Amino acid sequence: MIRTDAKRGALVLFSGGQDSTTCLAWALERYETVETLGFDYGQRHRVELECRDSVRQAIVDAFPHWAERLGEDHMIDLSVLGAISDTAMTREIQIEAAANGLPNTFVPGRNLMFMTIASAIAYRRGLSVLVGGMCETDFSGYPDCRDDTMKALQVALNLGMDSRFVVETPLMWLDKADTWRLAQDLGGDALVELVRVETHTCYVGERAELHDWGFGCGECPACRLRKRGYEAFLAGEQVTQPA
Repeated sequence: MIRTDAKRGALVLFSGGQDSTTCLAWALERYETVETLGFDYGQRHRVELECRDSVRQAIVDAFPHWAERLGEDHMIDLSVLGAISDTAMTREIQIEAAANGLPNTFVPGRNLMFMTIASAIAYRRGLSVLVGGMCETDFSGYPDCRDDTMKALQVALNLGMDSRFVVETPLMWLDKADTWRLAQDLGGDALVELVRVETHTCYVGERAELHDWGFGCGECPACRLRKRGYEAFLAGEQVTQPA
């Protein structure tokens, strides 16, 4: 049974991708008021930002009981982050491992900035829950996706704003197959299909061909993970990202 906490309002970090869309559905099932927040930081795959409106509208059309809970959308220009980043997410360079062992898709400070800005907006909007799609199970080792980072950030935000924010990361301990399963648990086959067709995850922004698992190049780490997760979901298995 899905738990509800209608007394609280939530702000969801919403990129237009699979994970954030699943988190949006998760929040809509729980909270009376749910707003969304996106960031344009000069990402190479900024086509995901173009998917945000269509995903939100598809949710409204397919799930009337969630439509009345879906509130305002906020878009923040965070181009300064792209300007100071030299990564495969913000530059037309090959995706590969960096000298520190992390993939060069890591954008230093990204989630720290995202959550800090989210808390400022939530403070102004009277929302007490911040929801993000960070995950430590099938991630690429990004330190700002780790559970310890999110817990520490929650403490810092509450101290700095004298508030009682709760940082929720519903995907933290799920692999990609589990993320597909969560979508099905929340909205059945209709939500799975919405995620498959409407969302975007591909790091290089390829959206020309619709595969069984969704749009994408099929070769970048995000596409490979999404594809394996979808296939494992259909087969009733689990899949995690290889080392």
